[in-house]
Amino acid sequence: MTTPSPTRRLRREAWGFAVGSLCFLAGSLPFYAAWAGAVGTNTTFFVGSIFFTLAAFIQLSLSGRRLPRGEMSAPDRADWWAAAIQFAGTLLFNVSTGVALAAAIAQPDAVGVGWVPDAWGSVAFLVSSALAVVATKDRGLLWDCDARTWHGTVLNFLGSVAFGISAVGAYVSPSTGDLVNEEWANGGTAIGAVCFFVAALLSRRTIPREEPRHVRGEDGDSARGG
Repeated sequence: MTTPSPTRRLRREAWGFAVGSLCFLAGSLPFYAAWAGAVGTNTTFFVGSIFFTLAAFIQLSLSGRRLPRGEMSAPDRADWWAAAIQFAGTLLFNVSTGVALAAAIAQPDAVGVGWVPDAWGSVAFLVSSALAVVATKDRGLLWDCDARTWHGTVLNFLGSVAFGISAVGAYVSPSTGDLVNEEWANGGTAIGAVCFFVAALLSRRTIPREEPRHVRGEDGDSARGG
């Protein structure tokens, strides 16, 4: 009897990152903003940030992940801090998108509301993605070898850079009262969201495939022929 080959499934946290990325992508598109209006667009960003936070919390609290300690390997330590800082960044995005949504409800033409937590959230994502790259260098020593892969960490790093560019573009110039660069703000968000979305879809874990019940004995062992 041959052993069933393992299968690959999307990681649990990847679902949240994928949905959150789609929300940020939609909110950054001009035609969507024109259709949804200020309140609808900011609601989309806020919902996306919630999915990011849920996914980041799952990633931080996954079974097998422990708080940093003396005997922990360097990749595991970098992996934990990457997840923790990423979670903090998503909380900052909750604040920035929530404040922007409240402002849009009260004053639809408000510009640049919630920029400070958004900027700090972008910094947190940059630091987190850099630590994830460090953790991936020796992924064989991680508590879960599937937790970090090069395609995922590189895409997430590029996405974090794009989010950083978006934060720069979203800064409101004190002299003009306008965004520094609206194209950077929207384009950076869109590119970052695409990077995060693709990274989420490629984030998979190995699941052992169980033997069919009819070839197992009552005790769970494989039935013997003859």
